[in-house]
Amino acid sequence: MYGFINTCLKSLVIEKFGEETWEKLRTQAGVQDTFMTYTVYDDVITQRLIQEACKMLDLPEDAVLKLFGEYFFTFCKMSGYDRMLRTLGGNLTEFIENLDALHSYLALSYQEMNAPSFRVERRTDGAMLLHYYSDRRGLCHIVPGIIESVARDFFNNEVTMEILSQSEEKERTGKTEHVIFLVLQKAKRPKRKTRKTTNLESEDSHKDNEALDAAFQKKKNYSALLCCPEKKSHWDIVRSVVKFGKGNLTHAFVPAYPERLWVGERTFCNAFPFHIVFDEELRIKQAGVNIQKYVPGLWRPGSRIDKYFSIVHPQVTFTIFSIRKFINSQFVLKAHRETLPDSWRNQPMLKLRGQMIWMESMQCMMYLCSPKLRSLEELEERKMHISDMAQHDATRDLILLNQQRLAEIELSNQLERKKEELRILSKNLEAEKKKTETLLYAMLPKHVANQLKEGKKVEAGEFNSCTILFSDIVTFTNICSACEPIQIVNMLNSMYSKFDRLTSVHDVYKVETIGDAYMVVGGVPVPTDSHAKRVANFALGMRTAAREVMNPVTGEPIQIRVGIHTGPVLAGVVGEKMPRYCLFGDTVNTASRMESHGLPNKIHLSPTAFRALQNQGFEILERGEIEVKGKGKMTTYILENNLDATENEIMGRTEKQHFSHVDETEADALGNLARKTIAVMKYADSQQLLTSSSLAYEAEASLCNGECTKGDTEQQLSDQMRTQHFSNSNAHSRFCVLM
Repeated sequence: MYGFINTCLKSLVIEKFGEETWEKLRTQAGVQDTFMTYTVYDDVITQRLIQEACKMLDLPEDAVLKLFGEYFFTFCKMSGYDRMLRTLGGNLTEFIENLDALHSYLALSYQEMNAPSFRVERRTDGAMLLHYYSDRRGLCHIVPGIIESVARDFFNNEVTMEILSQSEEKERTGKTEHVIFLVLQKAKRPKRKTRKTTNLESEDSHKDNEALDAAFQKKKNYSALLCCPEKKSHWDIVRSVVKFGKGNLTHAFVPAYPERLWVGERTFCNAFPFHIVFDEELRIKQAGVNIQKYVPGLWRPGSRIDKYFSIVHPQVTFTIFSIRKFINSQFVLKAHRETLPDSWRNQPMLKLRGQMIWMESMQCMMYLCSPKLRSLEELEERKMHISDMAQHDATRDLILLNQQRLAEIELSNQLERKKEELRILSKNLEAEKKKTETLLYAMLPKHVANQLKEGKKVEAGEFNSCTILFSDIVTFTNICSACEPIQIVNMLNSMYSKFDRLTSVHDVYKVETIGDAYMVVGGVPVPTDSHAKRVANFALGMRTAAREVMNPVTGEPIQIRVGIHTGPVLAGVVGEKMPRYCLFGDTVNTASRMESHGLPNKIHLSPTAFRALQNQGFEILERGEIEVKGKGKMTTYILENNLDATENEIMGRTEKQHFSHVDETEADALGNLARKTIAVMKYADSQQLLTSSSLAYEAEASLCNGECTKGDTEQQLSDQMRTQHFSNSNAHSRFCVLM
C-alpha cells in the first residue's frame, strides 16, 4: 500500500485516541512514525497496525476496519479530493459504478496501486447488490464505512449494508476475494421550510405558473418540430409538459436516435483509431487504423483478441461473460510480446485503456480505447506520437498535463523527504536540548538558569533563614594515599549517587562537592518553613547510605562527619565561565566548623540548628560546650534519630524496595535515579514549596509570554522568595570564602 493509507491510519489514531496511543501502537507494531505519500510500503505494515489496534482498543477487527473506512473518506476530502469525489455521480449507484474509473485516473500518480474493483447489481425488489473484488483478503469491512459515509455526506441518505456472501474466485492472477453486500437506502426527509408571509406563497405560485406556461410553449414548438403523428390525450400532454419543463418543475430528458447510422466504415475507423469490435467467441470483427498500425496482424480473418491482448484490469478472465460482469469498469489491455515483430519486442509493450460496450443487436462487444500513457517519456519509448491520437481524444492533453504533474509529484516527494529529515533533526535537537537543560538545571536553580539562558543578569539576594549541611569522609587523606585513583573515583561516585538521590527525597538543594566534602542547603533557592527538618532528615539518610559504601582499603563501610547550622545567607551566581549558584555569609562558615569539629558517624548541630529542630520529633543529645575555631566556646548537639519517621521513609524507599543490597550504578550522569524509584517524603509545607517553586520558575516564562511586565516579574520573585537586593558595600562585608 502507498504511504497515504498508513498516514490516514496514523491520523485516525491520533485524532480519536491521542498521540500517546499512536506512539504505543507503532512501537508494538514495530513500524516507523512517518510515511511518505507516494512511497509503496509492504501490506504487512498496515496489517500489523490494524492487528495491534484491535488488541490495544479491545475491539473486533471488523469494527476497527469500519471505523477506518469512515475516517478514510473524511481524510480523502481533507487531502484535496473532495470535489473529485463529489462529481463522480449524481446518486450512490453512479458513484460506486465510477469508482473503478477514479482508481484508473489515480493510477497515473500512484503507478503501483492495486485497487479493488466494484460492480453494482440491481434487484427486482429495488435493493442494490454491491460486488467487491480485491486481492487483499480480510479488508472488506472497510467498504461499509466508506459507502455509508458517502451516502450520508453526498446524497443525504442513510444506508445499511450487510454481507450476503464471501468467497474466493480463481481469476487470471490467482485467488481474488469476492464479497457481495446487500445495500438498502432510506432517504432522509428534507426539513420543511416555514414560509413567513403569504406574499412569498403567491410569489412562488406565480413563478410556477410562469414556468408552466413557458413549458407549454416549448412543448408546442418542440412537438411541431418533431411532427409526431401519434395523437395524445390531454393528460399525456400535461404529463409530458411537466417532464419537459424547467424551473421548479421536474426535468427529464428523453434522447432521440436516428433510423440509421450516418457514419461510413472508413470514417469511423479513422475517427476512432483505437477501437476493437469482437464477437462472443472473441473473434475480431473491426479495428481502428492506428491499433492495426501498432499491433501488426491484428486485422486478419479469424483473429482472436485474446491472442494479441491480455486483460490487466480488472483482473478477470478474457471471456464475454466476465467482461459483462464488469461492464461499468475501465478495462486495461496489454499487448502480447510474442505477437509483435522481433524489432519491437525490446520496447515496452503497448497498453490500452478504455470502455467495453455491449451491442445487443449485433451480439458483439466494442472496446473503445486510447493508449495508456503517463508521460512524454513513455510516448517516446513506444515510438508513438501525439498525432497518433484523435483530435477529440483527451489522452493528448492528459499526457501533457500529467508530464507537469509528475514533475510536481517528484518535487513533492523531495519536499516530503526533506521534511522528514528536518523532523528527525528537530527531534534529535530537542533531545539534546533536554539533556543540556537537565545538566544546566543540575548546576543551577531552574529559574536562575532560565534567566542566564535569556542573557539576563541574575542579581543576588538575601535569605533570612535557611539550614546548611556539610559532610566529609573520615580519614579520607589516608584512604587516598593507600588506593588507586580509580578506586577513589568509584567510591565517591557511589556515595554521591546515593546522596544525590536523597536530595530529591527531601527536596533540598545540592550546592556543590569539593573532594570528599558535600554541601546542601534547605530553604534556598525557594524558601520553606521546614528547611531545618528537611536537612536533618537528609543527614540521617546520608548516615544510613554511607554504610552501603565500602572503604577500598579496609573493606569496611566508610564513616562520615556531618555538620548542620541554621541562619541567614546571601545567594547569587558567581562567574561567567562555569557559573555556580553560591552561598555567602557567616552561616556557611559556622556550618563548615560544625562538620570539621564533628565526630565519626555523628550529625553535629549548632545551637541555632538545635532550636530549629526542637519539638519536631527528633532525638537530640547535648554534646556540651566545645571550642570552635574562629567562634570561641559553643554548646553543640548530636542528632540521633527521627522518632516520627521510619528508615524507609527517610531513605525514600517504597515497601517493595530494598536498597541496602543494591549498588545504584544505574544512576545517570547527574547522580539521580529515575523518579519512579523514589518515594518523596511528605512535609507539612510540601504543597506550599511546590507552588512557590512553580511561581519562581514560571515568573520568567510569563515575562516572555507577555503576561506581566519586567517590574512585575521581579516583584513577584522578590516577594515570593523574600530576598532583598543588596549593594556592593554590604556584599563585601558579608562575603565568606567557601571551604
